[in-house]
This record gives sequence, structure tokens and C-alpha cells, in this order.
Amino acid sequence: MTDQVKKLKELVEGSDNIVFFGGAGVSTESGIPDFRSTDGLYHQQWKYPPEVILSHTFYESNPEEFFRFYRAKLLAPDAKPNAAHYKLAQWEREGKLKAIVTQNIDGLHQAAGSRNVLELHGSVLRNYCERCGKFYSMDFILHAEGVPRCTCGGQVKPDVVLYEEGLDQKTLNDALRAIAEADMLIIGGTSLNVYPAAGLINYYRGHKLVLINKSAVARDVQADLVITDPIGETLAQL
Repeated sequence: MTDQVKKLKELVEGSDNIVFFGGAGVSTESGIPDFRSTDGLYHQQWKYPPEVILSHTFYESNPEEFFRFYRAKLLAPDAKPNAAHYKLAQWEREGKLKAIVTQNIDGLHQAAGSRNVLELHGSVLRNYCERCGKFYSMDFILHAEGVPRCTCGGQVKPDVVLYEEGLDQKTLNDALRAIAEADMLIIGGTSLNVYPAAGLINYYRGHKLVLINKSAVARDVQADLVITDPIGETLAQL
């Protein structure tokens, strides 16, 4: 166990109101590709850049191409939680961790047993008819041909926040409150590139800010501890 991991262990043991703020790097160890890493979606060839395809405008104007990309790149039905997901769920059961604030849309935190998960960008597991509101599973989207349609004929939209769409206000407020009240904040697997999500960490007022990310982050974070190893490997040692 490295000195950094020992320090992390001590910080966790001395905390009872931990909040975890996570991004794509938490899921890469489960085989879900990251958007911005060198082998991520942004470096693969599509007719349009991913941020264009995943915009509200594109979803409205070119749903066929949107869903082709969405099924191929955003749905990972066989992905399983990794050591990071399980450790966070364990801390929640032990009463140490109070909330997970995630930018991920894969539902892996819940699959690992976490209950208080604030999904800033929604979830691929929830899909709704835009006309009547009927719920549909990820499986339905996965196996529908072309643009998924409800029994009423309406288009079924994933409950995922697209570019140009606003975040859910209640989720945002709950995340803000959890971070503001935390005695320890662990930021993991995120380059802090995406706003407004990345701005939430400004509300942390404590003195135990831990950053676990393989690469440098996009902004200057006054972290008390920085670990540049994969998050699953790191948390598995605790």
C-alpha cells in the first residue's frame, strides 16, 4: 500500500459524511469507453462529432442517426460494477458515505448496491414516450429498430441529458447540498471538463478534498491528496 493510499485510508476512517463526485473514469474499468480519453469516443470515426450527435438539436432533426450512435456507443448492457462501485456501496452501508454525485448514465452505482445516487446527466436505464410518458427499459431501446416508438406512436426518448438541455433542478440542488455539507469530498474519474457539473465542487467547504484521476484535470483544484492511479485499483486497497 502506497503512502498516498494509506493517507486516503486514514481520511476515510476519520470521516462519516463522505460525498463521492465521479465521472467517466469510474466506469472505464467496467469496460465502458470514456469520451475524452485518447481511446475514447471522441477519437473514433463517425460522420459527425459525438458532441453534435448527442445534442438536442441533432436528436430532433436526425433521430435515426442519433439512435444508431446511441445504441452503438452509449449502451453497455453487459457492463458490471467494478471495485470502485462496490467500495462506495460498502461505505454507504456502513454509514460513512452519504451521497454519490455522478456524471455517468450507466446505472452501475445502483447495480453495486448504492442507494443515494444523484445522476446529474440522467440514466440509460430510463426511457419515456415523449407523447404519453410511458416508461421503457434499456432493453426495449436496444432491440427496437431505428427510432424507438411507443404503443401510442410517440417517440421514446432516453432520460439522458443531451447537449443544449438543462440539468434536472432537483438533482442539481440535492447534489449541491450534499457537497456543501460533506466532511470529505472524493473526486474520482473525472477531468472536470463538463459544466455545470464540474462547478459543483466549488461548494465543498471542508478540508479533506481527494482527487483520484489517471490524468491531469482541466482546472486547478486545491486537493489535499492527489492519486493518479485507476480508481477501482485504488479503492480496492482500502
